[in-house]
Amino acid sequence: MISVNARPYPFSFDPAHTAVLMIDMQRDFLEPGGFGALLGNDVRPLARIVPACQTLLALARHHGLAVIHTQEAHDPLLADCPPAKKARGRLACGIGDAGPLGRVLVAGEPGADFIPALQPEPGDIVVRKPGKGAFHATALDNILRHRGIRHLLVGGVTTEVCVQSTLREANDRGYDCLLVHDCAASYFPHFHEAVVEMVVAQGGIVGWAAPLSAVQAALEESHA
Repeated sequence: MISVNARPYPFSFDPAHTAVLMIDMQRDFLEPGGFGALLGNDVRPLARIVPACQTLLALARHHGLAVIHTQEAHDPLLADCPPAKKARGRLACGIGDAGPLGRVLVAGEPGADFIPALQPEPGDIVVRKPGKGAFHATALDNILRHRGIRHLLVGGVTTEVCVQSTLREANDRGYDCLLVHDCAASYFPHFHEAVVEMVVAQGGIVGWAAPLSAVQAALEESHA
């Protein structure tokens, strides 16, 4: 077992039964002209975590952890998009509409693709999801159980929406989750910090949190 110096206490995991779960690192959320920007957000806070996410994925591949990317994207007919989700916000350009990066959050469109720096590699798993949480209406739970994965190292965007939803879903299903907090980000930094505190509160009621440096140190020490 590998032990990471985490909050609220050390997080232990077996690499053979652990996956890095990278949430929604897509152009629609991280690039100008994408859905995040159309909502009026400054995308720069999200772009800043890309180097850390690259490092986390490289560590996972080097040390034999599974790598799973989630992608929030709907089919072109929006059959998997509840009308309430599409209507939310009364947006001039919302889900399914034509935007600068193609139809917003529609599978196969440029904006729904992963950013160039974090494209999946051979052997990685991609899970397309229609909601915020990665377990809702997806095969993620079956994939994890089939592979014997019990621990998740989680990063991605945004911390308070899709990342937090996924952490809570995973926790309810019995997975131990470590939020690698400098590999996650929000358009609103105070939301990010609040979620980190929510995760580790009350003895880790949702999970654990640690910086990338602690994960890296633990993995490298195990191979020293």
